[in-house]
Amino acid sequence: MEYRKLGKTNMNVSLLSFGASPLGNVFDETNEEEGTRAVHAAIDHGINFFDVAPFYGDTLAETRLGNALKTKRNAVFLATKGGRYGNGVFDFSYDRIMRSIDESLGRLQTDYVDLLTVHDIEFGDHDQVINEAIPAALKIKEMGKARYVGFSGLPVRYLAKVAREVEVDTVLSWGHYTLLADEINEELVPLSLEKGFGLLNAAPLMQRILSDAPIPVWQSSPQAVKDLQPRLLSLCREFGLELSDVALRFAVDHPVIATTIIGMNTQKQLEQNVRALQLTIPDELLQRIGALVAPVKNQLWFEGKPENNIPKRTF
Repeated sequence: MEYRKLGKTNMNVSLLSFGASPLGNVFDETNEEEGTRAVHAAIDHGINFFDVAPFYGDTLAETRLGNALKTKRNAVFLATKGGRYGNGVFDFSYDRIMRSIDESLGRLQTDYVDLLTVHDIEFGDHDQVINEAIPAALKIKEMGKARYVGFSGLPVRYLAKVAREVEVDTVLSWGHYTLLADEINEELVPLSLEKGFGLLNAAPLMQRILSDAPIPVWQSSPQAVKDLQPRLLSLCREFGLELSDVALRFAVDHPVIATTIIGMNTQKQLEQNVRALQLTIPDELLQRIGALVAPVKNQLWFEGKPENNIPKRTF
């Protein structure tokens, strides 16, 4: 396993990180014992960064991850979030973030997390995120309940806007560095180098589009993007490769992103993802994927408040 320094933190994180959302039955029903085996196998394979949130499974993922890490807490860097909760509830107030960390620590059976992320900031009022949620996270860091703090979201240009306005340790972007999108490179990657915050990427399989698994009904990509799945699968199999392996290898190859978070809930998934790190993608395959994807590249969807969905800049 390769490790990279996460921004200015003292954390050297594994190139591949364990996304714990599937432990909360976000995609399919998960057997807790199998999920625990996956967590332990991940540690055995050198994965040292685990990412979860109270939103995933309405606290179920945190509870299950806490159980799985009960005897292994000191072997990992543990990250959770606050601000987004079950049943479509968002609360970025100072008091709610302060309460949220204590609730998460209880479920995770620990007295601190290594990273606290303000979750999906595009759903919040901008002034409240800046003046309440981020200050609460920084206070939690000062109290020692989180070693580092950051924020996450989907609209990558809004992440860059907020990153210019606050001082945090990390920014977590999802969906913007995959075989289908590279918009993260235009603003957020240069800004991370300029300001020194650690950059994390999540959802390299774009919520199963870049895999052989059924695309969830709630997946919000344009239909033209979803329709690429069978064609991409066929193309990769021409080269004797699985689409998910190619997608993951492509994502982790980014030279600036410290770690790529991928959801896992079985030991079989874990072992396949680790094997994908050894893959060399043929240049011809990448070129053909690029040509196939080009008509819909960077066609994601918007989430959150309309005012937080910043259009593409004109340079």
